[in-house]
Amino acid sequence: MDIDDLRIVDAVARSGSMSRAAAALNMVQSNVTARIRLLEDELGVQLFTRHSRGVQASDAGLRLLSYSQQIGALFREAVEAVKEDGVPKGTLRIGTTVNSVRPKLPMLAVTYAKGYPRVELSIINGTTTSLIDQVLENRIDGAFVSGPVLHHELDVQPIGFERLVLISPVSMKSLDELSQVENLRAIVFAKDCSYRQMLEAVLDGMGLRYQTLEFDSLDALVTCITAGVGVTILPDALVDGPWKDHVAVHTLPPDRAQVEIVFVRRLDRHPSSTLNAFLKMVR
Repeated sequence: MDIDDLRIVDAVARSGSMSRAAAALNMVQSNVTARIRLLEDELGVQLFTRHSRGVQASDAGLRLLSYSQQIGALFREAVEAVKEDGVPKGTLRIGTTVNSVRPKLPMLAVTYAKGYPRVELSIINGTTTSLIDQVLENRIDGAFVSGPVLHHELDVQPIGFERLVLISPVSMKSLDELSQVENLRAIVFAKDCSYRQMLEAVLDGMGLRYQTLEFDSLDALVTCITAGVGVTILPDALVDGPWKDHVAVHTLPPDRAQVEIVFVRRLDRHPSSTLNAFLKMVR
């Protein structure tokens, strides 16, 4: 088994078809099929389950894929490390949650692009959990997420703290009024969002019953609040927007009012000048 075998396995798994994988790899289908069969014979396991619509990775195939992705990322990193000359270049993929860093990233990206025109910068949005998974899987180079983060494979660099506030319709004057709201709704992001977990902890701690409305964008979430639909928790830095006069902002209890922002990356990744230049600009 070599890296070309892993590249073929990855292409077949992604496409779900030997023929589509062959086209993507610019190979003859019979060669792809033969390489997969030879690899299965060598390993003594079935990597793919064949069916009428194509193929699907078996449990053994999925286990191999996880290593294939890590090896592929390590191979690309080795090439980049060899070419490293101190001048930022290549690709840089940075993840961020909805936090106080996020509003600054567009301007930072513009400044970075002007300073380092040989770098192709991508900003990926997500939740803390999903972004950490992407860092661990080498799909992104690093991410700004909510702390604390404890993981033996990650380098965790503190960026700062942000103050959290509860956002409600302007008609609600204090947190005490939450208990009087009929059909209270918690307006939240995905289940692994740290702000959602904080909001649920606050409402549960007050013994309140509520329904959950889930959205995938900040604009949709805020629209619901301004329309009087429910409440949410956000960093106070994000409240200073065009809708700040259309919501009420409430101070949270001290143990719920602050969260740390950290930057995470894999410990075993070579610290490239491309990433170091970006982090220096952020700081």
